[in-house]
Amino acid sequence: MPLTFEDNSVMDSIIKRYPRSRSAIMPLLHLAQARDGYVTPESIETIAKKLNLESAEVNAVATFYTQYKRKPVGEYHVGVCTNTLCAVMGGDAIFDALKEHLNLDNDEVTSDGKVSIEHIECNAACDYAPVVMVNWEFYDNQTVQSAKDLVDAARSGNPPAPTRGPNSLPTWRENSALLAGLNDGRSTEGVQAGEPTLLGLKIAQQRGEVK
Repeated sequence: MPLTFEDNSVMDSIIKRYPRSRSAIMPLLHLAQARDGYVTPESIETIAKKLNLESAEVNAVATFYTQYKRKPVGEYHVGVCTNTLCAVMGGDAIFDALKEHLNLDNDEVTSDGKVSIEHIECNAACDYAPVVMVNWEFYDNQTVQSAKDLVDAARSGNPPAPTRGPNSLPTWRENSALLAGLNDGRSTEGVQAGEPTLLGLKIAQQRGEVK
């Protein structure tokens, strides 16, 4: 799909944020996902031309980071943490159950295009294990049943709000735009930090070590 004037304007605004234009590779890749749903070969070429780089340089970034997808994913992309703590707390069981429930293997998408699934590395949320992410939003302390309910609700177009984060779940493309640096105005919505995250601070306050 050809770039529109608006597309070019947004790309230029992102590039201008950085002292070196090549630093805009990552947000521009997220912008490509917001536009097309994944990083297409055409997006690689467009970004390379914009930044005066070789397409191989942009492609190297797009293939190194797993957040960038090279084929279509679901409107709701489900990531199940299967690193050590989440795995032993139930992450492996959740991942296996969701694959069976959705009739998908890792990195596949449902026929209606609504949900895709992958196992992912640590979400830096071990105090809420096992954790499932949808479009990079947190769903904490999951069980096999709650995870099934979550993907069923997503497929029906009515997903529950994340445990922490915005008051409603953004789509894959909406959060890709956010990761590109386009403000959605929702940064203060919902729970910002859960009780386990704040427990150390609470204990320190009780001890009079901090105010």
